[in-house]
Amino acid sequence: MESSLNEPSPRPDAPESPVEEFPEPTGELVQPIILLVDREEPCPEDEGIAVAALASVSALLADPRHPYWRPWAQGAFAKSVRRADAKMFAKVAEEFPAHALAQIGSARAMGFAPMQADSLPKRLAKLQVSGTTLPPGAPMVPTTVRIGLNDSLGMSTGKAAAQAAHALFAWVLEGKPEELDAWRAAGCPLSIERLDSRAFRKNARTAHGPVIHDAGRTEITPGSATAFVSVG
Repeated sequence: MESSLNEPSPRPDAPESPVEEFPEPTGELVQPIILLVDREEPCPEDEGIAVAALASVSALLADPRHPYWRPWAQGAFAKSVRRADAKMFAKVAEEFPAHALAQIGSARAMGFAPMQADSLPKRLAKLQVSGTTLPPGAPMVPTTVRIGLNDSLGMSTGKAAAQAAHALFAWVLEGKPEELDAWRAAGCPLSIERLDSRAFRKNARTAHGPVIHDAGRTEITPGSATAFVSVG
């Protein structure tokens, strides 16, 4: 999907990214999202999907002046949800302090500003993308801001997380500023709502932001409607 980038106001303590540290991108930009998949006590799937989406947006809110946001948003809007066990998650957090950490329930994820896809740091590039699965749990308690997922598509955890992140990010960029301000003031509560195909089509008509249609690179048919945000 494509979107214009309306820069939100940074946090008072958000550092500015010196432009000289980031060369002009020469290829595709991708936003890495690192999802904690604990081997012993993995979080419920919907919490994992929600926290990946929140980490994606948190990276923008933490450093909105990073020079790669605009070309990334004007391009493929690509995200890469990678998994790490607890030990590796801690290593990544220590090695790359310029991350935004998000937590929902027992789920945790790190979001980064976009990076050049063909030159990701070795530590991040080695983390697995495909095959990410989390155990199903009870439905999440609905929050004011919710991500509706097209459950009829049978998306994997990683795929659903990327689509949820697309939807939340698009809402942050294109939604009503007063809704975003209220959400941030409330601590950014977020939940996942799984919908069958009929309910998804019906609820998508009143979505508070773009309905995400997947490019079809993996898992699902190109053009499939996958996710959207509801507010209220």
